[in-house]
Amino acid sequence: MDLAVLPLAVTMMAGPQIMSALIFVTTRRAVTVSCAFLAGVATAATAGVALARWLAGLLPLTRPAGALGELLQYGLAAVLLAVAVGNWVRRAEVKPPAWLGTLLNAGPGTGFRTGLLLIGLFPSDVVVMLTVGVQLARHGQPLTAALPFLGATVLIAAAPLLVFLLFRRRAERFAPVARDWLTAHSWLVNVLACLLFVLLLVL
Repeated sequence: MDLAVLPLAVTMMAGPQIMSALIFVTTRRAVTVSCAFLAGVATAATAGVALARWLAGLLPLTRPAGALGELLQYGLAAVLLAVAVGNWVRRAEVKPPAWLGTLLNAGPGTGFRTGLLLIGLFPSDVVVMLTVGVQLARHGQPLTAALPFLGATVLIAAAPLLVFLLFRRRAERFAPVARDWLTAHSWLVNVLACLLFVLLLVL
């Protein structure tokens, strides 16, 4: 698999996804709920990439019939660019969704569903999974070739939990600060990530 898609794992978790992970480590059952969230993330990401790989496999993306593949690749880059521009234009209006506040009392079931739905239905994540699926199809690679990308996605999602387990007392103080910063600057994270991956797609 082209290692250029690995940084896309950052985009998978940018925004409400990583904020949810931060909220879960501040709940009463932090470890249990966070593990359920990670299971949801892993399930959705694997299913999404598998579906994207299957759909891309139906198209003539491999060389020498790669014109359609290149067109689709540039199309995905255009979508990511549009997402970046949209985040920049609406940066003063971007606010975290109200449902994030309800996660403070979440149980394992809510944690799993949150990971599943955020990754499976969030537009930017759908675009990323399509990008990975197209990359796999273009190079004639199986789903297992996406394991580094899937592993990186889950690792990023697990970062708040790992910090919590390693530095429990400090993490309890730091998590709310990090959550508030990401809430205020989520548009900036999205813009930078999208621009980076546009460059990776077109170069």
